[in-house]
Amino acid sequence: MKPNRPVVISIAGFDPCGGAGVLADIKVFENIQVQGMGVCTSLTFQNENEFEGLTWVEISDIKKQIDILLKKYTIEYVKIGLVQNLNVLNEIIDFLIERNATIKIVWDPILKASAGYDFHTKIDYEVLLNVIKKLFMIVPNLEEIIALNPVEENVFSKAEKLSEYCNVFLKGGHSNSDISEDVLFMERKKISFQMHKIDKGEKHGSGCVLSSSLIAYLALGFGVKEACEKAKKYTFNFLSSNEGLLGYHN
Repeated sequence: MKPNRPVVISIAGFDPCGGAGVLADIKVFENIQVQGMGVCTSLTFQNENEFEGLTWVEISDIKKQIDILLKKYTIEYVKIGLVQNLNVLNEIIDFLIERNATIKIVWDPILKASAGYDFHTKIDYEVLLNVIKKLFMIVPNLEEIIALNPVEENVFSKAEKLSEYCNVFLKGGHSNSDISEDVLFMERKKISFQMHKIDKGEKHGSGCVLSSSLIAYLALGFGVKEACEKAKKYTFNFLSSNEGLLGYHN
């Protein structure tokens, strides 16, 4: 592990209740002891139960937020969450890579709010492939992997195909099974991480917590497999922290 706290940026939406998006990510970063910073991609009007809408931040303003941070800090790890579309995502990625060719970017492809609001209903597959080849990892759930890859027949083959372009950590918490199985697809290997589901363990922003804890552990110097394992344990503790929809980070 690195002796000093690395700086990690979350580029994501602003959730006023703090359960998801950039606020949740920074809670995770600070709890895992990396220095968390945030760039806002959208203002959402929501709490843990209701989603009333959002306003997108202009790409020029997103870049200004990133630029002022990169002027001062050396950033090696970035998480990207909610973005307006693949074109905006691609611009953000290129903007980061121009400033640091070795930067590691993890994208959590949020397509739908937990309260039921659809952010994206159609993904251009060819454009997606051109974008994700620039990423270190994507962290989709079961519904998201189906939307991202309409070509292959089952979720594992969909994830395996995308892993030819970048690492894929497939979140399995939305399955009907009593076991939560997350699967890492990396270097033509498939590594499974399993835990029993928690009674009354549903939480607003759980996907954000998993992806942000994952990149935090990567930034601390852990390997990909160990970072995924530790992120799953962190998320398990978050899900079991109380019976409400807003979990605790301790």
